[in-house]
Amino acid sequence: MRVSNTSALMCKVFALAGLCSISLFALAQDTSGHVTGTNPYPYNTVDPREEVPEPIELPDDVLPMLESLSPEDIALLKSGRAKKYTGGADGIKESISAFTPDELQAWVDAIRTVLEASVYIEGRDSPNIPLNTESEEFNAWRVLRPRSLDPERDAGPLNLGRYNGFGGPQTFGGFPLALTKEDLIAGKVDVAILGAPLNMGSGWRDSGPRATAELRIHGRGMGSLDQYVLVKGSSVLKIVDYGDVAVDNLSTERSMEHIRSLVREIAETGAVPIIVGGDHSLSYPNIAGIADVYGKEKVSVIHFDSHYDAWWGGAHLISHGLPVYRLLIEGHVRAADYIQMGLRASGPDKVAFKWMREQGMRYHTMAEIERHGWEAVIDRVVAEASEEGRKLFISFDIDVIDPAFTVATGTPVPGGLNMRESISIVRRLCSESNVVGFDLVELHPALDPTYRTTQNSVHIIKACITGLAMRKEGLTDKHYLSPVSSEHAIDNYYGDQQKYIDATAAEVAKEKEKEEEDKKRSEEEQ
Repeated sequence: MRVSNTSALMCKVFALAGLCSISLFALAQDTSGHVTGTNPYPYNTVDPREEVPEPIELPDDVLPMLESLSPEDIALLKSGRAKKYTGGADGIKESISAFTPDELQAWVDAIRTVLEASVYIEGRDSPNIPLNTESEEFNAWRVLRPRSLDPERDAGPLNLGRYNGFGGPQTFGGFPLALTKEDLIAGKVDVAILGAPLNMGSGWRDSGPRATAELRIHGRGMGSLDQYVLVKGSSVLKIVDYGDVAVDNLSTERSMEHIRSLVREIAETGAVPIIVGGDHSLSYPNIAGIADVYGKEKVSVIHFDSHYDAWWGGAHLISHGLPVYRLLIEGHVRAADYIQMGLRASGPDKVAFKWMREQGMRYHTMAEIERHGWEAVIDRVVAEASEEGRKLFISFDIDVIDPAFTVATGTPVPGGLNMRESISIVRRLCSESNVVGFDLVELHPALDPTYRTTQNSVHIIKACITGLAMRKEGLTDKHYLSPVSSEHAIDNYYGDQQKYIDATAAEVAKEKEKEEEDKKRSEEEQ
């Protein structure tokens, strides 16, 4: 009677907690054969949002109904941990009013069973599955080929095209390939695009490490002319494809430090790493690698996403849902320097918003855009990103864009940015702010046979490259647009014809001045 009642009531307990799909058989599995790992997480994981649940005060008229229970059982019902299953004082009274003593005991036993089964218990549970450290292939996935096996050559980027850039191996944007840090230095590289085909941190709708390959195939326009500002990124910047970083796609944890080392390697040369992947767990090693170079708490981050990715309390310490939180608790970025943009998913909830406010995080939800309008919010975001001239990392999850434009992403949420808005803000941020790193993540090309998502992702990367080129050219005015492409100036329709005529003349004069300076410098070098 006790067992059968407990099983039935456990299902009700699960239903109250939203866990009705969990198998009772899974809870009963023997874990004695599991081996506890010897590499504990080295960081403080105490969550500042975590509060000790308040105990439940039971009304006097409920206590007589509990006479058949032990003091330990009553203490359990009063505990805050049990509240989500009991529904609090009112829920307890309603639930037990028709129970027999046996049914009451079975109900309490069911709650205790669920609570005990839900947490980690040392000796019963394994915190990880140990790796085979005896394997001769343990680190084979990330072993670099000795340089002595390469053909002798001078350091510098390699142009791989057979026909003036075409016909050779595919590279991001058709840019030259760089293989080493020495290549970056010798080539005086401004931007290095690094592929990071890691897709195990999502766990849902993944399509494997295809993003970097598809972006190379469809990405020749990355450095092309931007008509809005009439700047061609590939003519202003020295850009290279830095290949793909090796990842262990059976272990997100093992991949983290190696990705971080490659990002750090690029940043140490002064080049801007643009990392494309791959799921959003990548932002942890990407931003940590940038902080390794420029200093902890010295870099601000703008995080474009429909989700806030600072979830806590789950079993995994790194996934695509918590790179933000991990970066904060490890001290790579100050909470006050983390700016969220585009939030609109079913979370965060009130508790999480409260926590973000307490930590000083700035966040800009789609609700804010709905209330104040796109232009006002964008101006606010750009101003926050440019405070004190701080260095800025941009993490761009493509699910911030409405899935009408980016269906091939792991966790699409309707109601997002459109492509015009996305291109505009990325271009502005990269021209008006001191951007030292950028990543584009959560592209899963196999989910979109039309290639639209991949091609739109290319245009986001292009917007970043264009903005970086504008900054190098000194085009850092607020929301700069070319006076030629934005107004024909044949008439005075908007009342500002002369403004565009003067601006065009000023740019022509500036171009002539630059040509003369370049000619003089060339003559001096000769």
